[in-house]
Amino acid sequence: MPDTRVDLLGIELSNPVIPASGTFGYGREFAELYDLDILGSFSFKGTTLQPRLGNPLPRIAEAPSGMLNAVGLQNPGVDRVISEELPELAKIFHKPVMANVSGFSIGEYAETCARLDACAQVGWLEVNISCPNVHNGGMSFGTDPAQAAAVTRAVKSVTTKPVIMKLSPNVTDIAAIARACADAGADGLSLINTLMGMRIDPRRRAPIIANTTGGLSGPAIFPVALRMVWQVYEAVDIPIIGMGGVQCAEDVIEMMLAGATAVQVGAANLVNPLACPQIIAALPGVMEQYGIDNLKDITGGAHHG
Repeated sequence: MPDTRVDLLGIELSNPVIPASGTFGYGREFAELYDLDILGSFSFKGTTLQPRLGNPLPRIAEAPSGMLNAVGLQNPGVDRVISEELPELAKIFHKPVMANVSGFSIGEYAETCARLDACAQVGWLEVNISCPNVHNGGMSFGTDPAQAAAVTRAVKSVTTKPVIMKLSPNVTDIAAIARACADAGADGLSLINTLMGMRIDPRRRAPIIANTTGGLSGPAIFPVALRMVWQVYEAVDIPIIGMGGVQCAEDVIEMMLAGATAVQVGAANLVNPLACPQIIAALPGVMEQYGIDNLKDITGGAHHG
């Protein structure tokens, strides 16, 4: 039987499949459909220091081979996540969970991460640096190597658990951002977040999404995500979680061959809530098809011929 186990920064996962933040909430809705413990882990809803109502409606638009979203990080705030969501999560998921953190200043990132670092259920901190820096003209932290490094250092200074920096693809050179985070002490990287896009309603002659633009996800972005994982693997020596348009077990294999240690599944969960268990079930057969005995052995395999 092929071995689907992988090691992510010192924590063994039964398989590399991790539902992505923003597509899985805190797990409760999916727990009604299947046993969440079959997952490698999952990244819970992006959490900020203070509660957020998110962007005005409409927030979602369909796109060819994908979707656009501008939800705006709607969440109850870190204190309620710790006091209410995590105790409920403990009843339905019995493995370490990935805490996804967003912020609008370096201080917010550090404070939110410090509070979640103290939670026993949290195995890793996934720090989303696609947020606008309110103290720097609104430019995303993840588009500037110096700012990305500053967030990384601030979070690492107040935490003990592995810190995984989640990178934006909306940059000229993602390898430069990756190196800046790695040099600042990041333990791992996850990529890619959504690509910026928009749709226009011809009848109204106006953008469909109230926020005008949104993040494009789904199978349309898989080749871009794969290319960026490849580039980052060449640039740094820390583990990578690959994501962006992953739909099936074959996509997981491709992501790992490009350099990923584990793989997140995002928009597929919104189209098919059973996407992750179906991918996990298919993995051993796909491994046998390609002569793979142990998934740990294939990370970065396409770089070596």
